[in-house]
Amino acid sequence: MLPPQNEWDDTAPETEERLVGADADGEDQAVEAALRPKDLDEFVGQEKVRLQLDLVLRAARQRGATADHVLLSGAPGLGKTTLSMIIAAEMGAPIRITSGPAIQHAGDLAAILSSLQDGEVLFLDEIHRMSRPAEEMLYMAMEDFRVDVIVGKGPGATAIPLELPPFTLVGATTRAGLLPPPLRDRFGFTGHMEFYEPAELERVIHRSARLLDVEIGDDGAAEIAGRSRGTPRIANRLLRRVRDYAQVEADGVITREIARTALAVYEVDARGLDRLDRAVLQALLKLFGGGPVGLSTLAVAVGEERETVEEVAEPFLVREGLLARTPRGRVATPAAWAHLGLVPPQGGAAGKGQAGLFGA
Repeated sequence: MLPPQNEWDDTAPETEERLVGADADGEDQAVEAALRPKDLDEFVGQEKVRLQLDLVLRAARQRGATADHVLLSGAPGLGKTTLSMIIAAEMGAPIRITSGPAIQHAGDLAAILSSLQDGEVLFLDEIHRMSRPAEEMLYMAMEDFRVDVIVGKGPGATAIPLELPPFTLVGATTRAGLLPPPLRDRFGFTGHMEFYEPAELERVIHRSARLLDVEIGDDGAAEIAGRSRGTPRIANRLLRRVRDYAQVEADGVITREIARTALAVYEVDARGLDRLDRAVLQALLKLFGGGPVGLSTLAVAVGEERETVEEVAEPFLVREGLLARTPRGRVATPAAWAHLGLVPPQGGAAGKGQAGLFGA
């Protein structure tokens, strides 16, 4: 039976990989390769980006030219890598995949660019983390399909121009604001990936269940979708964990009750919060009366590093309207009190919290 939300065991140690984390681990990458849609018609969600991208690709095919460079931004797990592969498939071109952190020198980029085939798609993940020298080389490559290779050192160094075949660069970033304007302006199409609605995630889950040969009811898919934080990668991960539970503890069919019980085992509650998220909220509500409280103090109370609370837990809590960042510190919202089944202190949560801190 599913325990009440305010009775979750928050003393369990945090696993190295969060079940509701949006970053892909080795298992996710292997499964995603099998679950990825192959064309735009099969791709679920992101209706505006799909429509706009379809027009760009169809126009390029009619002209017999390579597609414009594409920049995809958005949170991890929303389908940027999948769309890059679809772009290559739609254009009938090969794709080469690399990442910004892997390109630390201009020579690394020159080696990749010089080996591209005519019309090939180069997918550059986390493009904002590329080194500055490589970034500056990319400007000319994107615009003029040419790079200058420096031969020699010092006064005798010579720049040798190297012509490149036309190619399509697909850049992906989780932090578009870190891209310098000269690089951002060289992309012919920019698409921002939004978080998915529950109904869209249900379609993703049903499709993945068919490919994984898992029997799932509409109510079971809805239950998983509601806890997936608007992210297909998380939805597929939760589906696999619920599948394991249904296979071992039930008849293999995923119903709403099976999904609820399985996700309770994995400590993912009805809104997609896990152990760390609830620990942050409980510390904020129970120890500090709802805030405001400083980030460092809150991190100490939770027993986590400051960066873990700020970068791992807070973004989703803020997006869900459970926590607010203010100049005075972190403050819980009425929705946070309701979610944990707690009653705000009389006279306002913030005042009570600060009074309790200083004994006033």
